[in-house]
Amino acid sequence: MTFEEFVEARLQALLRYAVMLTGDPHTAQDLVQETMVRAQLKWRRIAAADLPERYVKRMITNAYVDLHRGSWLRRVALRGVDLESDLDLSPRAVADHADGLAERDQMWLWLGRLPRQQRAALVLRYYEGLTDGEIAEVLRCPVGTVRSWISRALATLRAHVAPALAGGDPP
Repeated sequence: MTFEEFVEARLQALLRYAVMLTGDPHTAQDLVQETMVRAQLKWRRIAAADLPERYVKRMITNAYVDLHRGSWLRRVALRGVDLESDLDLSPRAVADHADGLAERDQMWLWLGRLPRQQRAALVLRYYEGLTDGEIAEVLRCPVGTVRSWISRALATLRAHVAPALAGGDPP
């Protein structure tokens, strides 16, 4: 398979994966674009791998985890977000489309508060459907670490979602 064929066949799926990781379509597009440039330069080695898509997803995941570790010159913050004050956790009945969107946005905020490795592990498990072993391979860590990250991420989400549904304040 040529690089062009791979991009034509898998680009949209890679973009969806990156959106699930980042929570932002614009950041996801930048992440995928940067990764695809690097993948094109290494395409012979990637194409020789058993699963080129998994290799490229690992590149995207690593770029996501390292997103803010780079030079401060590479980071652009369009607006600051104070997650504590921006979280509106008052109970609401879903009465119309706007309430549903607000709840979805709230979940994105909670997911955005997770450490990058935990969020990546959740996306790989629940969006990509990978096993613990496959996630460990993508994230290059032990299987036990994957299980720990997923467990901690779910516990954190439960701590925020349950009180919000009950009308209380999260910890």
